[in-house]
Amino acid sequence: MNSFNAKRMLVVVAGVIAFAAAVAAVVAFAGAAQAADISGAGATFPYPVYSKWADAYRQKTGIGLNYQSIGSGGGIKQIKAKTVTFGASDMPLKAEELQEAGLVQFPMIIGGVVPVVNIKGVQGGQLVLDGATVAAIYLGDITRWNDARIRKLNPKLALPDATIAPVYRSDGSGTNFLFSDYLAKSSPKFQQSVGANTSVQWPVGIGAKGNEGVANMTHQTDGAMGYVEYAYAKQTNMAYCDLINRAGKTVAPGAEAFQAAAASADWAHAPGYHLILTDQPGEKSWPITGASFILVYAVPPDPAATGEALKFFDWAYNNGARMAAELGYVPLPDGLIKQVRTTWQTRIKGAPGL
Repeated sequence: MNSFNAKRMLVVVAGVIAFAAAVAAVVAFAGAAQAADISGAGATFPYPVYSKWADAYRQKTGIGLNYQSIGSGGGIKQIKAKTVTFGASDMPLKAEELQEAGLVQFPMIIGGVVPVVNIKGVQGGQLVLDGATVAAIYLGDITRWNDARIRKLNPKLALPDATIAPVYRSDGSGTNFLFSDYLAKSSPKFQQSVGANTSVQWPVGIGAKGNEGVANMTHQTDGAMGYVEYAYAKQTNMAYCDLINRAGKTVAPGAEAFQAAAASADWAHAPGYHLILTDQPGEKSWPITGASFILVYAVPPDPAATGEALKFFDWAYNNGARMAAELGYVPLPDGLIKQVRTTWQTRIKGAPGL
């Protein structure tokens, strides 16, 4: 081989090596980016806002959020099984359970659950109900829309002689917990026979999975009544109900009513942030208000992954308020966010300095 051909061969080989190195670098980068994605699972209640935050965060940082909207019960199971970096639940765990599982819990967002209906001729905000009446519907004690107890609350509304089809969450969920907790506080019979939990045995009705499933089933069923997180009702233009709250006032769902319910919350004296916001006092309070919580390990099995998750949550506290408000959620007050950040630094091993 002459010197010219030898040099040309060296140039080709060098090019191939450089190309291979470049490909390897791209693959390594892609792998690193994929590995950096944050994994979480749980509540469907906050899914609309977590999804919106995740899109904005990926554009800002290149790090994605792989969040499984499977219900609070599933989120609690997955974090306890250590298959995700964080779990999300709308039913706060009690301090004893957190300690036993080695978990740290903190609130992320506040929102509301709303009853929704599919009644011909009835628009959003026209139907007024109270907790005792809703409980009677889900107990099977009220079965028709023109029942005297419903008509008494709606004297000017023409209600049909039609069967009520209650729709309920079939999966374990924080939405279930908030709704059943409110009904249990409103009806001694409901408290005794059904109670409040992420999963309960509903005496009557049609089961559907997730907020999405309940919304779809309510849309498809004449005479249906369901309950969904406010953002789902808002996004799909569902006919929501107004409710008579603990103060005896008729209130409509929305950020102002959720904020009113959360205003008197004493987070500083709530061990593990265990605080339930249903049936709060106040003339403007929405009675089915709740916070959505995050669960992580105090001693994380993967400190780097938990650190990335905390950076995402910190970014959301700092930058996500407007996006949350657009969907009808209530961002946490500044004092509570400061308290949560202190919890991270004092309770979670290896938490990044934020």
